[in-house]
Amino acid sequence: MDYIYGEILTKDGFITGHLGLKDNERVDEIAKGAPPKKPIAKGLIIPTCVNAHTHLGDSFIRFQQIQLPRNVKDLVAPPAGLKHRLLKQAKEQEILEGIQKSLVEMSTAGTSYFCDFREGGFLGIYQIRKAMKHCSIESVILSRPSQMTYDKQELDRLLENSDGIGLSSISDWEPSEIEKLASYVRKKKKLFALHASEVEREDIDRVLDLKPNLLVHMIAATKADLERVNDASIPIVICPRAYLFFRLKHNLELLKKTDVTLLLGTDNAMINNPDVLEEVKVLQKTGLFSLEELLTTVTFTPRKALNLDDCIQGRDLSEKYIVLERDSLKLLYASK
Repeated sequence: MDYIYGEILTKDGFITGHLGLKDNERVDEIAKGAPPKKPIAKGLIIPTCVNAHTHLGDSFIRFQQIQLPRNVKDLVAPPAGLKHRLLKQAKEQEILEGIQKSLVEMSTAGTSYFCDFREGGFLGIYQIRKAMKHCSIESVILSRPSQMTYDKQELDRLLENSDGIGLSSISDWEPSEIEKLASYVRKKKKLFALHASEVEREDIDRVLDLKPNLLVHMIAATKADLERVNDASIPIVICPRAYLFFRLKHNLELLKKTDVTLLLGTDNAMINNPDVLEEVKVLQKTGLFSLEELLTTVTFTPRKALNLDDCIQGRDLSEKYIVLERDSLKLLYASK
């Protein structure tokens, strides 16, 4: 049996111990203390990462020589943002190749799951499924109607082929339309998520009335808004590198103080590579969060929020783990 030794991240925090491996690197035991023989790797031992918010369809733009505007509305707001114009102009093969490059980047960075906000109606779902055909990484796909209106027929088709719906924000929708859509998604017992209070504060009553399973950003929200989100037990995904790119003010101190459940995502793949550990490194520099807290936001917390079940817990072990160098968070070893 081979062994890996170091600080093992559990749901209750770090323990110093080792993993015993056999049968093609599958975890056969987890125990405190040093292993009985020299380990094949040493470092921080954590479940593979979950990237809780991506937009992989725009990956191809990152590989073009384009000066991108650093204004959220100009770049990503539907339907006229530069991203959406470029997506309409792009050939399908170009979009697929961009997604595939991002999938490889995620996989080699120790990510095993990602949650993608999939624009473009059914075609968007088809494209990402096609790009993932020969990829080992797994997904939670939140699709989006082709128009910002409630269309039951289209919605049924989207929900039959995805894990739920992920919308831009309440500001882009007529209240009656988004309310009907959210209600129908809940009726079908699928995930409903949306961006909220990214650049400017949005009406928290309208947001919470939709009963979302997941909110993205909330960095312009007030303390009272965040407390209400926390009371409603709704997780929030934050994307620190995107905020740096757009030079957005953020409320990280309030997010920490109000104890909302946090997940991390990499947001638009046209801006950043989809390595969620890079988000961890950015937040480390703020001094607001411990390393244990940050690594939990990319492992155990998103698995619970997205109903995933593939990580090390108790005696029920899996093969999905990575080993990181503590100071640099460099990937040293990954299960196959």
